[in-house]
Amino acid sequence: MNLPTEQDDNLLAEKCEKLTALFAPFNAPKLAVFASPTQHFRMRAEFRVWHDGDDLYHIMFDQESKKRYRVDSFPIASELINQMMQSLLPLLKQQDVLRNRLFQIDYLSTLSGQIIVSLLYHKNLDEHWVEQAKQLKLRLENQGFSVQIIGRASKQKICLDQDYVDEILPINGKNYVYRQVENSFTQPNAKVNCKMLEWTVDCTQNSQGDLLELYCGNGNFSVALAQNFRQVLATEIAKPSVSAAQFNIKANHIDNLQIIRMSAEEFTQAINGVREFNRLKGIDLNAYQCNTIFVDPPRAGLDADTLKLVQHYDRILYISCNPHTLCDNLQTLNQTHRIERAALFDQFPYTEHMEAGVWLVRK
Repeated sequence: MNLPTEQDDNLLAEKCEKLTALFAPFNAPKLAVFASPTQHFRMRAEFRVWHDGDDLYHIMFDQESKKRYRVDSFPIASELINQMMQSLLPLLKQQDVLRNRLFQIDYLSTLSGQIIVSLLYHKNLDEHWVEQAKQLKLRLENQGFSVQIIGRASKQKICLDQDYVDEILPINGKNYVYRQVENSFTQPNAKVNCKMLEWTVDCTQNSQGDLLELYCGNGNFSVALAQNFRQVLATEIAKPSVSAAQFNIKANHIDNLQIIRMSAEEFTQAINGVREFNRLKGIDLNAYQCNTIFVDPPRAGLDADTLKLVQHYDRILYISCNPHTLCDNLQTLNQTHRIERAALFDQFPYTEHMEAGVWLVRK
């Protein structure tokens, strides 16, 4: 798989033009553009497994023709994933229980050198699988890998030790620890994620008061942003992400960040007095003086009620994986706020996908 760098430079220029055009109706300033490394930038990868007699190998499917093709190396994935791909398959071929009815392999790697390998099966996993998986883990560790092995089948998940890795991200010269849980959302491009974090920290410098964050995940942004605020209140609905966020708060010695397990919609209902939630017992929402809000919503953007909530804050930091729904939301936000800063983060080179950021202040 060859990576045409010049083609990607052209594609990034096209993305800049498209995003600039999308933001034009809102009088946005010139985009800050954050490019990705051209190789080994993707920290996650998923491959189907093809069995051919005694052989087996990774495959992917062409999006247009739907035809499968063999993948022996994957230059856009991290070097660690590529090294594991080369080491793992020969060992799987030697162990019948591990290779039998294996249909997919997922990789989650880190800049810190840790990696999770998830093996997905069309069969039940028993004690024989566990024994061979332990042998596989030991052999990989003897090759120098810091690896976690997870087996998945219908209604089964077997972890030999743990289902997470601990990432270390350098942000403005300081290392931050982030626990990342298998099968939970993490930013796929670690180097661009660092640039996103540095940009958001820079936007919110000299902030006064407190920060509210919706959709905080494992605390990726809130942990880094806490330094700029008196207090941070963050919400997240997924239990594994909340647990990881709690770990990250302690690991990074953050003492002004509170995570509550709620969806953005539930929090909107709570703060508007529409509903009461037991999960908010012991938390005095009135003790927070939040005049800045941070949102990183799903591709669908903000729902109507949350959009109204967001408008109540003097400053809005909005990261979007879908600039079109971001612009839909800006139709409303632009009535009360102006775009002070705008950015393009090229998380997915060689694709049309754009990650965007805007920093809005009240008019």
